[in-house]
Order: sequence, then C-alpha cells, then structure tokens
Amino acid sequence: MKRFPLKLRGLAILLFSGVLFAGLFAFRYSDDFFDISRNLQIFADVYREVNLKYVDEVKPGELIKKGIDAMLDSLDPYTEYIPQSEVEEFKMKFVNPQYGGIGALIFQLNEKVIVRDVYEGFPAQKADIRAGDRILRFNDMEVNSHNGLQVSDMLKGQKGSVINLLISRPGIVKPIVKTLSREEIKLSNIPYYGILKNHTGYIKLNHFLENSSSEVKQAFLDLKDNQHITSLVFDLRGNGGGILQESVKIVNFFVEKGSNIVTQSGRNHQGEIIYKAVNQPLDSKIPIIILVDKGTASASEIVSGALQDLERAVIVGQRSFGKGLVQQTLPLSYNTLMKITVAKYYTPSGRCIQALDYVHRNKDGSVNQVADSTIVEFKTRAGRLVYDGSGIYPDLITKAKTFSNVLYALASRQLIFDYATLYKNSHLSISPAADFRLTDADYAAFTEFLATKNYDYITSTERLMDDLKQIAEREKRFDAIKSEYTSLKSKISHNKTEDLFKFKEEIKDFLGNEIVERYYFQKGKLVCSLSKDADIAASLKLFDNTSLFAGILQGTGAYHTIGKPEKPLISSAQIRLKDTQDSLLIEEEK
Repeated sequence: MKRFPLKLRGLAILLFSGVLFAGLFAFRYSDDFFDISRNLQIFADVYREVNLKYVDEVKPGELIKKGIDAMLDSLDPYTEYIPQSEVEEFKMKFVNPQYGGIGALIFQLNEKVIVRDVYEGFPAQKADIRAGDRILRFNDMEVNSHNGLQVSDMLKGQKGSVINLLISRPGIVKPIVKTLSREEIKLSNIPYYGILKNHTGYIKLNHFLENSSSEVKQAFLDLKDNQHITSLVFDLRGNGGGILQESVKIVNFFVEKGSNIVTQSGRNHQGEIIYKAVNQPLDSKIPIIILVDKGTASASEIVSGALQDLERAVIVGQRSFGKGLVQQTLPLSYNTLMKITVAKYYTPSGRCIQALDYVHRNKDGSVNQVADSTIVEFKTRAGRLVYDGSGIYPDLITKAKTFSNVLYALASRQLIFDYATLYKNSHLSISPAADFRLTDADYAAFTEFLATKNYDYITSTERLMDDLKQIAEREKRFDAIKSEYTSLKSKISHNKTEDLFKFKEEIKDFLGNEIVERYYFQKGKLVCSLSKDADIAASLKLFDNTSLFAGILQGTGAYHTIGKPEKPLISSAQIRLKDTQDSLLIEEEK
C-alpha cells in the first residue's frame, strides 16, 4: 500500500465510486441491475488490486485505456473510446479536416524523412517545396528517421507562426533553406469536378465531412448552370463515409421533397428516425450514374442505396463495403469522447446493407459475412429486387482494377516515386494534365533507371509452385514429380525485363499519374487518370445508350434482380422477427 501514491489511491477510489454510482443510477430500472452492479464492482476490485500489488510499477491510465479498448473491440470496430490527447485528431479525421500547418505530407524512406505530397495553394507549395525533398532540419532540430513522427506533428501549429526547414533535393548539390508561415489547412471534400465529354458532368467526393453537401451543391450548380451538363457521374469510389446528415442532404438534391431517404433504427427499433427530403430538389430529372467500389462505405452507401432504391441513379462499379451501422459521438468526463454504434440504417426499400455479422462471432473472435440463408429480399420503387446484408450491388458491374506483381514491386519500393522526383527536377514543365502521356522514349529512360535497382518479386504462380513442392515433400511424393516440377518451374519463372514490357501500358499509366501530380498536384493526378478509367468509359457508353439506361431503372430483363445471393433466402415477412432476434442475441451475449 505504501508504494501506491496516496493521491492516486484516493483518485482511484473516487473514480470507481463515481463510476459505480453512475452505473447503478443509470440502470436502476433495468432488469440487469444486479449483473451490471456486480461486474462494475469486480472490475473496480481488479483494477485496485493490480495498482496496489502488481510486482512492477503500472500506469493506471494505460491500464484503463487497454481495458476499455478490449471491451469495445468485442463489439465492432466502429465503437471506440477517444482519450483527451486524441480528441483533436479525431475531430480532424471524422468531423472537419482543418488544422494549422504547411500543407504537406511526409513519410520515412530508407531512414530519411521525405516529403510525400504537397497540397496546392498552401504554404509548402507556395514556397516551392516538392514531393521528394528530404527534410534535414526543422528549426534548430536535426531530422532523422527516429524523429520523423515528431516532425509530422511539429509541422502543425498555430496559424501565422513561422518555421524554418533545411531540405535537400535530388540533383541539387547544396541544401536549400525554406521559411514558411503556417496557415489554416482546410481540405475540400471534393478534389475535382468538371466535364468529361458530351455535356457529362463529373464530381469526385472523397468524404462526407462538414460542408460536403454545400460543396456538392456548389459544384453541381456550376456544372448545370454554367457548363450546361445533361448528365452526371458522381464518383464515390474509395469514399469511406462520414456524417449521415450530409449524405441525406446530398440525396435531397436529386429526389422529390417528401421522399424517404434513410431510416435509422436502434435496438428493438427504439428511437427510430426517418430522414426525408425536406427541400425541393436541385434537379430531379438529370440522368445520374454513381461509381462505387469495395472502398465505398457508410454515408456513401446511404447515397448510392437511396438513389438506387428510388430509381434515381444507375450504380456502376463493384460491390460496396457494406457498413450499415450508425455511430454517435458522446462526450464523457475529463474531456474524453466515445464513438458508439447506436443504430442500423435502412435504405428506402427497407434493406440494411451491413455485410459483416458482429453479433455471431467465431470462437476465435473473427467475423464472417452475413449468411446468404439469412438475407432478405426487398423491392425498389419500380419493383426491382434488391437484398440486404451485402453492401450495394451495382446495376452494372465492372471489373475491379488490379495491378501486376512487377508494378506492385516498383510502387512499394518507391521506385516510381523516386523516378517521378527525378523527372520533375529535369523537366521544367509538361503538357496539361488531361493530355499528358509518357512517350516510349520516357519509358525507355525509366527502364534504364531501373537497371541498377532491386525490385525482385515472386509471382502468384511461383508461390503456388513453392507450396506444391512443400506439400509434395511433406507427403514424400516430390521425388516422383521432381523432373516435371523443375521443367514447369523453369517455364513459369518470371523475367523482370520481360515483365517491364509485358505490363508496359499499365506501368506507364501509373508512372504518368505520379509525374502529373508533381506539376498539377492531386487534382491533376485525378484528371490525368480519368481518360484511362474503365468505370468512366463504361458510364459514358451507358449514357450514350439511353434505352439501356432507362431499362436498368425500369428493371427490364436481367436488370430486374440486383445481387441475388445463391443460397435460399429468409422470407421478407420474417424481417422484423429477424431483427428482434438479433437484438435479443445482443442482450444475451452482454
């Protein structure tokens, strides 16, 4: 007891007395009263005894944080505790990406701290700091790999404050001194919008954070009123979501006033909230295509699911992530926060697109997809068949983009990044982002640059051959197939030089995008990629085929059923019973 500080002892007792009292008060009308109070007391006892008697000194705050994290991890990955030290970072990530800084991202490479990206219009770009520059000194502090994370934090600070950086740049002998004044860094939710072709507008939305709906409204009205678009591609690929209310406002831009957009329903359907379109739309007729992929989640799925159910847009791409859970952020004592899953959301047809079943975990704690046998069938406004439990299925499925092993090796070893740095330092300017293409001579120079670089890799086929050998040896069968194995492996062994030419166009596109970003930043990189984007090409082709576009929304032929699972379904009449049973199971597991 003497080793445990008196002040800390008193704080612990006070803390858990308060917790216990609050817990008893909050749940005094609950049937779980005894179980809750008993477990709170046990937790307090364990915590006290560890702090008093554990053989080594412990940190009470860290113990509590680990205990809370372990408890919440058993629920779902979206329910989390945010200590006071992480509150500002949390707000910047999930609410408003605004901070004081220079507008640059850094990373560590080969024990060096390197500038990875520079944002257009902010202090780093204005001072001609470039991607690929190495930071040698921050004010009076020497920078190395051991304090790279510190540098990232120190680049942020009070608006108007001045910092000095000493940088080295490939191709420049002497280090360069840069003096910068921090500014408010507020990144747009929309990195780019513009015209594709044939009066088709394009809006890329990265997040559903504060003001995202206002940004979408401004972009759409500019495209409609000033550039006279007759159709719209709304790109939600890779958009992990954000604020639910922002997604509701965006859907309202394109559907009639009074339309159901999304329903939020908590445990046992308590506290149900139905979000409707409360304003007149900006445009309820213009043909819309929404692009989705496996990175499209949460608020993005509310938008795509609602517009699909209301027959207001055609969904193009790959199946979305499937996050149908709603979180609420609650303030706790001592300036801490808790983000907790409070409800599921349901699209206008009534489906919840949550794909992972966190209620019925495996014994090892892992989570499976919602079983096909429990999936329910629903109908859109026009009677098309859609299904819950599996994200948003596109009306028109396109092939997911994949990369060759050689490209993955070049990118992961930062060789494409390094070559783009050299290219920028030796080329004063390039053609506009939409027109830039690497020439064959440029690519030849790149392959020459690679001649002395290490980027070896193992192909999937080679990996399977290695597995085959291990299994055959374990089963004592390898000697019987050794000659055939050796011959086959010789035939499939990859040749790096051959792969550079076999996958030439793929590598050129990737390298070209990286180079364009050095001159035209993130917006330019996106513009450059659009002309080679398979989903964009499919969308433009679909807009040209007006009868097919209309047929999809009407559910003609093969488009009547969207994403039907292979196994038998639960009947739609059982959906409320199914949800009630799920809620009861949650209660039982608690």
